[in-house]
Amino acid sequence: MSIHAVSPLFVGRARELAALGDALDRARGGASATVLVGGEAGVGKTRLINEFTGRAGDAMVLAGACLELGTEGLPFAPFTAVLRGLVRELGRDGVAALVPGGTTRGLARLLPEFGEPDKDGPQVRARLFEQVLGLLERLAEERPVLLVVEDAHWADRSTRDLLSFLVRYQRTAARLLIVVSYRSDELHRTHPLRPLIAELGRIEWVSRIALSRLTRREAVEQAAGILDREPSAADMDLIYARSEGNPLFVEALLSDESGGHALPESLRDLLLASVERLPDETQELLRVACAGGQRIEHDLLSAVAGLDERTLTGALRPAVAGNVLVVDGEGYAFRHALIREALHDDLLPGEHTRLHTRYAEALERDLSIVPAPRGAIELAHHWHAAHDSTWALVSAWRAAAAARKSAAYDEQLRMLSRVLELWDQVPDAAERIGAVRVRVLRQTATVAHLAGEYERSIALAGAALDAVDHDTDPIDRARVLRRRGLTRYDLGRPGHLDDLRQAAALVASDEPSKIRAQVLESLARMLHRPEDLPERLATAQLARQIGHEIGDADIEAHALIDYAWARWGYSEIEEQFTAFAQARAIASKGGAYNALMRCAISESDALEGAGRHERAAQVAREGVAEAGHYGLARTSGAFLSINLAEPLVSLGRWDEALQVIEHALDLTPPAPYRASLQGLAADIALARGEHDRAETLLDPVRRVLSRGAHRGQALLPHLRREVELLQAQGRIGEAVETAGRALDEHDLPASPRYAWPVLVTFARLFTAVAPPAPAGGPGAPASAGVSASAGGSVSAGGSAPGGGSAPGAAAAAAAAFYLPRLRALAGKFHADGALQQAQRLTFTALIGPDLPSDETALTAQRRLTGWDTAVEAWTALRQPYAEARCLERAAQAALACGDRQGAAARLSRSKELAAQLGAAPLAERLDVFGRRSRLAGPEEAAEGNPMGLTARELEVLREVTYGRSNREIAAALFISVKTVSVHVSNILAKLGAATRGEAAATAHRLHLFDSVT
Repeated sequence: MSIHAVSPLFVGRARELAALGDALDRARGGASATVLVGGEAGVGKTRLINEFTGRAGDAMVLAGACLELGTEGLPFAPFTAVLRGLVRELGRDGVAALVPGGTTRGLARLLPEFGEPDKDGPQVRARLFEQVLGLLERLAEERPVLLVVEDAHWADRSTRDLLSFLVRYQRTAARLLIVVSYRSDELHRTHPLRPLIAELGRIEWVSRIALSRLTRREAVEQAAGILDREPSAADMDLIYARSEGNPLFVEALLSDESGGHALPESLRDLLLASVERLPDETQELLRVACAGGQRIEHDLLSAVAGLDERTLTGALRPAVAGNVLVVDGEGYAFRHALIREALHDDLLPGEHTRLHTRYAEALERDLSIVPAPRGAIELAHHWHAAHDSTWALVSAWRAAAAARKSAAYDEQLRMLSRVLELWDQVPDAAERIGAVRVRVLRQTATVAHLAGEYERSIALAGAALDAVDHDTDPIDRARVLRRRGLTRYDLGRPGHLDDLRQAAALVASDEPSKIRAQVLESLARMLHRPEDLPERLATAQLARQIGHEIGDADIEAHALIDYAWARWGYSEIEEQFTAFAQARAIASKGGAYNALMRCAISESDALEGAGRHERAAQVAREGVAEAGHYGLARTSGAFLSINLAEPLVSLGRWDEALQVIEHALDLTPPAPYRASLQGLAADIALARGEHDRAETLLDPVRRVLSRGAHRGQALLPHLRREVELLQAQGRIGEAVETAGRALDEHDLPASPRYAWPVLVTFARLFTAVAPPAPAGGPGAPASAGVSASAGGSVSAGGSAPGGGSAPGAAAAAAAAFYLPRLRALAGKFHADGALQQAQRLTFTALIGPDLPSDETALTAQRRLTGWDTAVEAWTALRQPYAEARCLERAAQAALACGDRQGAAARLSRSKELAAQLGAAPLAERLDVFGRRSRLAGPEEAAEGNPMGLTARELEVLREVTYGRSNREIAAALFISVKTVSVHVSNILAKLGAATRGEAAATAHRLHLFDSVT
């Protein structure tokens, strides 16, 4: 009778195998997916996955496992294994041809075959992650790809982060199936994989499979396959009772020479039973192997065992034949990790120390016997396990450098922390590693920042500052202060400017140096307050000069960007753009892709701030493509998606903006990026009357902004949206209270670009709740004045749909109190550029100058002129929603002046824009106003809006018929030459005229101005 070590029959997993097959079929159809396979040790996860991959058909199978090294995992182990397999199959050049961006320097951090890694920097890890995903995407273009990551319970943090990245972003990679296995019984409450599994399980395209133990019937089938016969009922009762349906234990019990009658006393005895049947020399070799980890290279095992090739092979064969070890590439792996764990736990203390020392010594002699970059980490592990403090410290220092090369910041942090822990145990530690303790503290603080351990980074920086001598080591002190300042800034903590200024003072010298340039550039970037402008200009210019002198393109380009932001405002966009172009050229020449990305971000942001929305969208779109080229599509590219969506919102291309936002959110960007995207989507929802959706979008933004301190560009748009939402929901008292509190708590003049929209929103609210005396001009109905409703949103000018009760007396009194303060605050603002000027004009039209309480004809005309001027500004900027909202108020003002035709024309144009945008609340208000004012009749609308021309376009056309130039028209109508040019272009298009003369002829033919004398 033959006994198989493993059942040739695959039993009890038909449902799970079908679920995996369905997931692969969906991937073949283009719907990428992830399956998380969990189960206790020995329950058959690996067997299930092997059966599944064997039936994967046309799919390319890429498999790697997380490797345990004591209590630590090896960084990126499964992905290094996948890359190595691809290089074997496709060749180095074949893999390189598939990497996005045309460079494999990011992948070189995982595999030396790809050459030297790219320069260190804040985005190297992001670039590595994107190149791995990009490689999988390119492979999946040819055929479905099945990526298997086994034993995720041993994954180090870097592996977990990359795995999380791939799963979250795989939606962009069609035909990719990711399968992850892990031991569910290992996931105790504090296990680091536990929150990741829970988080990934909430993603739409992620499913979970929980492998349970075998039923008795299934265990009988398994036993029959192993024994080539069905066991007796008595034997099966004993085996099933002892194994409790765990397939590994069933196999172990059936493989026992006793046939299952003399059951081992413990699980350890059960697992070791298959080992103890092997020859003594094989058992000894397995004890040596178990100290090397779950998987061990052949050459390393040979070096540690001290056996010649023939003797080694003779000792290995029984272990492989007995299914204790399996051949795995150029090495061996234990068939099941529980067997290795049992062997390792069975080692005596002396054996444990001796074996790990032998491993460490073998690796010291020849680190190349383990594939890079694993060697340094394994060496550090073995010296630490051998309890040799001196060499544990030295090897940890070296391993930290290797982890840095792999961008494995968490492992680098762990190694550096070990150096600090062992420091006092090694009297000559500084001489051993060639670095003083302060340097180690400073480096550890930097790595903690890169690993996202901000609090720990600040604490380590504080410890370094306590240890460094202020007088003798000013440069070290400056480095630490810079790191702490940057970390405090990222955390939104006070004191970051103090740290950077102190650092700048410490490096003040005539000698150019990299640290001096870095400190000055960091300080220049953080100086945002208006009163800091002279310091920012001088600091940025000096940093730029030093960067140029020392040949550091990254610092020079960043400093030039800092200078451009400080030196030129939005009204000087051409000069600013020239400086950005110069910074781009510097960064391109020096290969500083981080600075290149900042150029794209700054260019698009500046253009949007200047009101050049079309160009801003174009630059941002090009930047997104550029980010993809540099392998940063999901980081810098996601940020640039904000800069693309914002001008699209301004231009009224809302559906297109929502597509950009949705795509960027699918990439699961960092929380601050996500908040900005959701805020822009909330703007559209508010304008379209989707108040529940706006509430849903703003809720996670509130959570993000509640953590730490944030700059005005994040806080002020959110503040505006909160007030607009409260007003739209009819919660007028809360809206007034929120706005008033903001006036007390926020330094609005510090951020004019983002403060002007806030002032306009507050002006709409306050004038709606506590309006000035109603207009009483000829033909003005009672409803033509400003009004508010507790049940509806307030318009651009503050009006609301009819019905509903007036705001409470308390809210009205509060609004009346804040109105003068609001006007006084606006007087402190400078309107920089066309966009801020349009906001200022709208604000002035809403609040108005101090006018007499009685409504004279002159006052009414001044109101109309104010609104028409605001309309002109928004028309020139091509912002249809702002134009439509101001047209609504201009129509009301025209009616108050008795100009029914002008009111009808303005109303018609506003309706047209509202309909195009889908701005339902505005359209509803316009309908109500038109009906109440009896302006909605087709004859009057047609008479007031011939050929679709607006009231202002009619005025411009009349001047054209006089033969006046654009400059002369601008002077006559008190508008800019640029605005006249825009109107003339619109007129020619609407009249179907090719020239100004043809347009004038059309006007005469239609008798548009026959009544003009």
